[in-house]
Amino acid sequence: MDSGSEPSGAVRPSTEAADSGLSLRQKASLTTGANYWLTQAAPSIGLPAMRLSDGPHGLRLQDDANPDHLGIGASIPATCFPPAVTLASSWDPELIERVGAALAREARARGVQVILGPGLNIKRTPLCGRNFEYFSEDPLLSGLCAVAQVRGIQSQGVGACVKHFAANNQEVDRHRISADVDERPLWEIYLRGFQMVVKQASPWMVMTSYNRLNGVYTDESHWLLSDVLKGEWGYDGVVVSDWGAVYNPVAAVRAGLDLRMPGVPEVDTVHQAALQGDIPEARLDDVVHRLQRLAGRVAFDDGDEVDMAAQHALARHAAATSAVLLKNEHEALPLQPSDTGTLAVIGELARSPRYQGAGSSRVNAHRLVHALDALRERLGASTDVAFAPGYRLDSNEPQADLVAEALQLAGRAGTVLLFLGLPDAAEAEGRDRRHIDLPHNQIHLIEALAGVAPNLVVALSHGAVVTTAPWRHHANAIVEFWLTGQAHGDAVADVLLGDVNPSGRLAETIPCRLQDTPAYLDYPGENGHVRYGEGLYVGYRHYDARDMAVDFPFGHGLSYTRFDYADLGVQPHPAGHELALTVQVSVTNTGARRGGEVVQVYIQDRSGLAVCPPQELRGFAKVDLAPGQTTRVEIDIPHERMCYRLPGLGWRFHGGEVEVRVGASSRDIRLTQTVELERTPVERPLTGWSTMEEWVAHPVLGLRLQALFEQRGGARGRAGQLLSDPVGRQSILAVPLLGLAQFPGFPLDERDVQSLLGGEA
Repeated sequence: MDSGSEPSGAVRPSTEAADSGLSLRQKASLTTGANYWLTQAAPSIGLPAMRLSDGPHGLRLQDDANPDHLGIGASIPATCFPPAVTLASSWDPELIERVGAALAREARARGVQVILGPGLNIKRTPLCGRNFEYFSEDPLLSGLCAVAQVRGIQSQGVGACVKHFAANNQEVDRHRISADVDERPLWEIYLRGFQMVVKQASPWMVMTSYNRLNGVYTDESHWLLSDVLKGEWGYDGVVVSDWGAVYNPVAAVRAGLDLRMPGVPEVDTVHQAALQGDIPEARLDDVVHRLQRLAGRVAFDDGDEVDMAAQHALARHAAATSAVLLKNEHEALPLQPSDTGTLAVIGELARSPRYQGAGSSRVNAHRLVHALDALRERLGASTDVAFAPGYRLDSNEPQADLVAEALQLAGRAGTVLLFLGLPDAAEAEGRDRRHIDLPHNQIHLIEALAGVAPNLVVALSHGAVVTTAPWRHHANAIVEFWLTGQAHGDAVADVLLGDVNPSGRLAETIPCRLQDTPAYLDYPGENGHVRYGEGLYVGYRHYDARDMAVDFPFGHGLSYTRFDYADLGVQPHPAGHELALTVQVSVTNTGARRGGEVVQVYIQDRSGLAVCPPQELRGFAKVDLAPGQTTRVEIDIPHERMCYRLPGLGWRFHGGEVEVRVGASSRDIRLTQTVELERTPVERPLTGWSTMEEWVAHPVLGLRLQALFEQRGGARGRAGQLLSDPVGRQSILAVPLLGLAQFPGFPLDERDVQSLLGGEA
């Protein structure tokens, strides 16, 4: 797939750069930054230095004298918005675009030209320690979320940097591991979201990943950076390395990397390579041109003054609307505290909130609202909000005194609100988890409380999935808040008290056991390689194909109201049309509260063109309805979403029968309809190693083969006898044509095969 060879025709040198008057050494110097966060300036051509900064859910702007890329050093206070794991659960691109614009307003006000985000890697395994920075296990949902955030960021004159390109799906050995991925899953699962964001939002910067892809470091991969990104996708922005990822700067620049970060003072290596012709000067001119283009796009003024109260309000809204109501038996939620009752709030996370991830994205939050404080402020006048920590965050072992205190409190309360989740140390950039369970002391606590708490409500806070299967039967209600950002307490109170009707839906499957997960047998790899042996079957594709029970399915989320679906209509479009299908369905809010519903469209392809999962998400829409309100939802399915990436053919879909499935989750399909899409022939290229069956099916070469076969008397010989026998025919059709040519009595030899192919076997 990639030999790491020198670029050829993919580089389109800029006349501006070539005529700039910069020396070869000056051009070479622009391939690396000036320091940790700044690009090099070239005053003679009017190219200013540009400041880059983390992060994807809040600005992590550091002093140049004390920089780091691990979130350890100090940074200025900034709004901490909910991370990608939470925003994706909103299934609301418009909301994500608003958050992107808000991020950029703060960045611009602080003199930042490029934000290093969003992260767009697929959640291949729930163990990945950086999953909180990524959107989904599904490439369509991931891609649409990233498109929205990039558009929002860049609407404010600040560049977005989409990362990590590509197949960076684990933190274990991330600097050395080779992600070995077959062609179809690479294109359809791991590159598809990047392709969407490049084509639909044109991010001004793309960041390579630390890992190798099929044996080649991504920043040294000419195939990935020049053939695919800059060539096939037409990307015109800057390609930057992840911090400290460049081991061979000559190979990286030659492959298509434009900017090495952080900056290194030594440029002799690249300069000497250019002098010797190992790096074409046209490639350096291309680097200069791309940096000039970036400088022409970004803003260098401070923009308008940022309303930090409005920023906080948006963070609160985003967190609350993204909450996923996993379970709600006996209408345990929203809470209905009595005027004289006691609400038992139990769990250290209620007063020591987990609201963001650890690592390079960590934000010095401008303010922070604790859930315990917010609940007391809202309920204090009428309800005794009593607290017990129940467990410690710095230990996994139960503490008998804390459990006893929690049990005593629960015994005198009508409702127990239990805060559970993962501590900071459990998941972070640079390391992966070992299991998907809650800490032992938290599971022990919930089991103990189950005996004394008739109404147990669980609020979860963590960045990657945890299974609830071992303990969910103890709880009447479970709300998945993920990581909420700085407005944590307000958002939690809004949802639990019913001021906000949760409308989040799971952007990833919650499995019952780690052993059930798609990558379980191949992760984390060995000897420097991790084999993506599950292929296309990532996330719900895997669970559906195996008809496997899950804890909670992809797309799942309940509401404080109910929605009915009716009158499904599917309009197929002719081949060659931009759209493959238009899906319409009527949705009615049949409950007593206003609420949001995510209408999801899955497609089961029955065309037989390629092996495919039982169903795949192809579109969705989020609607907000008042009680009793009905709306007609229309969802367009572009033709490109129906295509497969076939070896030697590129993206193809030849029509045929598909089943359209519309529902509230991947496992809650309400309506289905089967339609026939106009067929277009797809001719697979033949070789000598194509089977006899594949040759016979070819509309042109199949006829030539048949004619030559009959001309040589094949129909009368042993081969003809075998072909007339049902068992023999099945055997012969499965053998490559060159293989058949080796058998005595077969009427064709290798020269005949070469002749049929036009001289190529």
